[in-house]
Amino acid sequence: MSPKFLRIAVVLGLLSAIGPFAIDMYLPALPSIGADLHAGTAAVQMSLLIFFLSMGFGQIVVGPISDMVGRKLPLYGGLGLFMVGGIGSAMAPTIEWLIAFRFLQGLGASAGMAVPRAIVRDLHTGNEAAKLMSLLMLVFSVSPILAPLTGSQIIENFGWRAVFWTVTGAAALATILLATSLKETRPAEERVGSSFGTALAGYRFLMGDRNFLGLVAIAGFGIASFFVYLSSSSFILIDHYGLSPSVYSVFFSINAVAFIGMSQLTGLLAERFGLRRVVRVAVTGYASTMVVLLAIMATGVDRLDVMAALLFVGYGFLGLVIPTTSVLAMEEHGEIAGTASALMGTLHFAIGALAMGVAGVFFDGTPLPMVAGITLCAVISFTLAKVTLGRSREAVEAPAE
Repeated sequence: MSPKFLRIAVVLGLLSAIGPFAIDMYLPALPSIGADLHAGTAAVQMSLLIFFLSMGFGQIVVGPISDMVGRKLPLYGGLGLFMVGGIGSAMAPTIEWLIAFRFLQGLGASAGMAVPRAIVRDLHTGNEAAKLMSLLMLVFSVSPILAPLTGSQIIENFGWRAVFWTVTGAAALATILLATSLKETRPAEERVGSSFGTALAGYRFLMGDRNFLGLVAIAGFGIASFFVYLSSSSFILIDHYGLSPSVYSVFFSINAVAFIGMSQLTGLLAERFGLRRVVRVAVTGYASTMVVLLAIMATGVDRLDVMAALLFVGYGFLGLVIPTTSVLAMEEHGEIAGTASALMGTLHFAIGALAMGVAGVFFDGTPLPMVAGITLCAVISFTLAKVTLGRSREAVEAPAE
C-alpha cells in the first residue's frame, strides 16, 4: 500500500470525521447542557437532531456543487461554515441559540460527509475503492473512540462550551491539511456539462435506480440504528446505570473498536467472497444479534454487561455493512459521483433522523425502547438486503469484483 494511498485515506478520513467529532465529543455533555441552559431533555436532544438534519440535507446541495466546481472549493466553504457554527455554539446564551448555531455547524459538516466519498470514486472502483473506503473509515472511526473520552475530560475540567472551541480548532487543522495534502480529483474538463439542471436529472435517475436505493437503504437503516444509540445512550448509561461521563466514554468507545476492527477486513473479504456476499452475511449477523439482545431485555433482564457484549458483536457486523454498501452504490455512477454521494448521505441521515425522532417519543429512561429501536432498524436492513442482493445478482458477481 503506497504512502500516497495512505495519505489520501488519512486526509479524507479526517475531513469526514469533523462532523461526527462534533457529535461524539459533546454526547457526555448533554445532561450538563440541559442543566446549564435550563432546558429539558427534549430540547437538548433537539440540538443533536438539528445537527443531523442539516448535515444530512446539506449534502443535497454540496454534492452537485462539487461536480460543478471541483471537490476542494466546497470543502473549504463547508469547513468555514462549520467554524462559524462552532464559535456560535460555544457562546450560545440559551438552548435556542445553541440549536440555531448547531444547524449552521451541521450545514458546514455536510461537505465533509459528501465530498470525500465522491473523491474515493474519482480515484478508484471495486476492491481498491473498498480498501480506500475501509482505511478512510479507520481514520473516521477515531471519532467515536477518542471524541467521547476527550470530550468528557474537557467537560470535567473546562465545561461543555470548551468542546465547541475544540472542534472549531479541529476544523482549522483540517483546512490546513486540505490545502497542503490533497490535490483536486475532478479536473476542469470533467466538470463540463455539470450544472444544477444535470444534478436534478441525476437525482431523478438515481431515485429510479432500485439497486442504488436498496443499497443506500441497507446502510441507512444500519446507520439509523447507531443514531438511535447516539441519541439515548448518554441519558441511559449516565442516569439509568449511574456511569460517570468518563466511564460512559469508555463504554461508547468499545463499540467503535468493534466497528473499526471489522471494517478493516472489508477489502480482504471482498476479494475472497465478493462485496455483495459480505453485505448479506454481515446484515444477517447484525440483525440476529440485535434480536437476541431485545429478546433477553424484554424478559426483564436489565444488565449493562449483557447489553455491552451483544452491542459489541452487533456493531462489529455493522462495520462490514457501511463501507461495502457505499462502494457498491457508487460503482456505476462515476460521472455524477458528487450527486450520488450527496443523495446517499442525505438519505442516510434522513432515515437516521426519523429513527431518532421515533425513538425519542418512546424514550422512558430505560434501555428497552433504545434496544427495540436498534433491533427494528437492523431487521429492516436485513430485509432490504434480502430483496436487493438476491441470489440472482450474487450468482453473476465475480469474487474479485
